[in-house]
Amino acid sequence: MWELTVLFIAGAYVGWNIGANDAANCIGTTVGSRLLSYKKSVTLLSIFVILGATLQGQYVMKTIGKGIVTTELPAAAIFAALISSGLFVTLATFFKLPVSTSQAIVGGIAGVGLAAGAEVNLSKLLTIAQVWVVCPFLTGLIAFMLYHLFAFTLRHVGRPELWDRILKTLLIASSCYIAFSLGANDVGNSVGPIANLGIPFIWLALLGGISLALGAVMFGHRVVETVGAGITPLDPLSAFAAQLSAALAVHFFSRLGIPVSTSQAVVGAIVGVGLVKGISAIKGRRVAEIAGGWVATPLTAGLFSFGLYKLISLIL
Repeated sequence: MWELTVLFIAGAYVGWNIGANDAANCIGTTVGSRLLSYKKSVTLLSIFVILGATLQGQYVMKTIGKGIVTTELPAAAIFAALISSGLFVTLATFFKLPVSTSQAIVGGIAGVGLAAGAEVNLSKLLTIAQVWVVCPFLTGLIAFMLYHLFAFTLRHVGRPELWDRILKTLLIASSCYIAFSLGANDVGNSVGPIANLGIPFIWLALLGGISLALGAVMFGHRVVETVGAGITPLDPLSAFAAQLSAALAVHFFSRLGIPVSTSQAVVGAIVGVGLVKGISAIKGRRVAEIAGGWVATPLTAGLFSFGLYKLISLIL
């Protein structure tokens, strides 16, 4: 019983970290465009992230639970994977970097699987990695096209006050949608490893969803600053196009059970709408720093979880 309690606490810690880091993916553009305050935005995020976790979180949870490591892991290995990914994301959040929490937990699970001598599904890992490469380019392209589509449509709205009202409504709706998608995808990253032990889905989904919401409320403001205005200045239409394209991609891959990075999706989308104004509008150095973090995240988390489990095994 005490082992499950420790794992629940570790899973909640990871969920808290994901919420703190990935809050920016849901409301960074909304806050950055100054249409909603941080307080109002994070309240909406909390509601919809819990809904996404409980209604559609089971798909990614199955992949994280038994899709990467196909044999049952000991409790100590699951603990090592959760703590490794959680600590990594805590550090990234402190430095205001929108890292991939999906990459951290996938790397952590693969690392402990190798350390424990379990069967690791390399084919599944390769599929996930391929999606990670494609996702930011896909969302960038979708965001670019959405911006032009809605700009053309809204140009025919003659009344400026009606234009503003439409944009605000669309932006709020897209924030809610991406928060729902975050819950559906990233609840598996926070508590999916515990599903390896056969715990009922609904209780894990509630634990993960509430933890995500608490992380966003308590510590999410740090990374929101980076995503909201640190890559390229955002107007309301740019913010809407970026959020909608990222939400569509994350939701699509969630239904396929693939743990994608909401950070990659949103950053790729923001770069896409930034290119509407020309390449000079993109802060290339900042994008390069973020992309470097994406490469380092799964490798670092995997190595750390491998070493941590070996250390725990020696002690126990």
